[in-house]
Amino acid sequence: MQYEAVIGLEVHAQLKTRSKIFCGCPAAFGGEPNEQVCPVCLGMPGVLPVLNKRAVEYGIRCGIALNCTISERTKFDRKNYFYPNLPKGYQISQYDQPICKEGHLTVDGQTVRILRAHLEEDAGKLVHSGADGLHGSDYSLVDFNRSGVPLLEIVSEPDIRTAEQARKYLTELRTILRYLDVCDGDLEKGNFRCDANVSIRPVGEEKLGTKAEIKNMNSFSAVERAIKSEIERQTKLLSKGERVYQESRLWDENTGMTYPMRSKEEAHDYRYFPEPDLVPITIDRAWVEEIARTMPELPAARRTRLMEQAGIAPEIAVVVVEKEELANFFDEVMTLGAPAQAAKAFLEPVLACYNKKAGYNIVDSVVTPQNLKDIITSLESGIINAGTAKILFTELLDTPKMVSSGGDESAGVTEPLDVLHLINSRGLAQMSNENELRALIIGVLNDNPKQVEDFRSGKTKVREFLLGQVMKKTRGKANPRILNKVLDDELSKN
Repeated sequence: MQYEAVIGLEVHAQLKTRSKIFCGCPAAFGGEPNEQVCPVCLGMPGVLPVLNKRAVEYGIRCGIALNCTISERTKFDRKNYFYPNLPKGYQISQYDQPICKEGHLTVDGQTVRILRAHLEEDAGKLVHSGADGLHGSDYSLVDFNRSGVPLLEIVSEPDIRTAEQARKYLTELRTILRYLDVCDGDLEKGNFRCDANVSIRPVGEEKLGTKAEIKNMNSFSAVERAIKSEIERQTKLLSKGERVYQESRLWDENTGMTYPMRSKEEAHDYRYFPEPDLVPITIDRAWVEEIARTMPELPAARRTRLMEQAGIAPEIAVVVVEKEELANFFDEVMTLGAPAQAAKAFLEPVLACYNKKAGYNIVDSVVTPQNLKDIITSLESGIINAGTAKILFTELLDTPKMVSSGGDESAGVTEPLDVLHLINSRGLAQMSNENELRALIIGVLNDNPKQVEDFRSGKTKVREFLLGQVMKKTRGKANPRILNKVLDDELSKN
């Protein structure tokens, strides 16, 4: 029997507010354990939460970007469960009236419906004593710095069918949140976390199978591998006539397998009831419209524009737009007046730098949008040729900005570079004087009489050798249009 996977994703995105969702403690990542806490986020008796308005605003921004309906009335609820990193014994979340609902996100031509996006508080972080944090832990420590950090939980419908689709959905969702500047999207720091609900069913069947929820995935590649592994596990069980149990499972990166964590709870197990210390919220339509007016250009629209303006291939547009600082860089180059098609030619060395250096960021190099615009202008006016332009640009990309610290300066450059001065001082301007080039070409032909004879006898491929010899003499700086014209003139002579 053939089976198909049914996948739904729950994403927990930490919102980039300065303070926590219900108190004034810093929400920033880092800090010594249990220093960014107060009686409110530690759940001390008698304390009262106060809602962070910025968290609500960020929730609305995300909802608009995900094509959701923004609720006119929303409220918070208590989600009751006991776990060592939950100091109050309950989590303030949203149950039946989430702030955002019924949205969708289209990725690679496939639309994934968004069931809901709701606000809640994060729990503390457990630090296990085991070497891998999973097995063999004798004890666990709790850091409550994360407790009370605002979260937006984005829940998809089970519309995803493959692990690859899940990865693409998560990548697009993270890119959107980064463009909105509401979440850093750093999986390693835990401010973008994903749980995957995976089940399988016979192909053609409408009824959903029994799902397993997979946790502990700290990269998109881990999500993809974990889902593939879980699909394989469930397929083997059903093929042998065995049962799939509803449970939460942890992903083990070392074994490449999931293993049981606990039985999966249903909504009624959490005994939700309205949060008595927070009043329901009525969201003003005028506020939603004001937020909508300040929305940035979103990734999908930006990819379309770059493809139309610059002729960038779809797969390259995906890479460029995902790196927002790179897309901003090229937009500024075009704003300065450089043709979009010309700017596109310089994507190759830029992307090579990103692939070569982990954590590379174009804004950390000395190259500026003005530098690239000047290089393109110099190329179009004939001052330099295409080869020199790319070499010069690549050198700038590889040159870091100088960083000063304690009076010592690292290698690099602090002042913006003048491209025209650099071209002149290094003698990079291309040779366009026809008489000078003709003299060099005649010299090359005289030095290679056999190749000239071969060419004139019909072996035309030898022309590339002769051309290369001239370029070698000029150190690659010859104007290719004039060079080719003069070379053909001289070769045609008997």
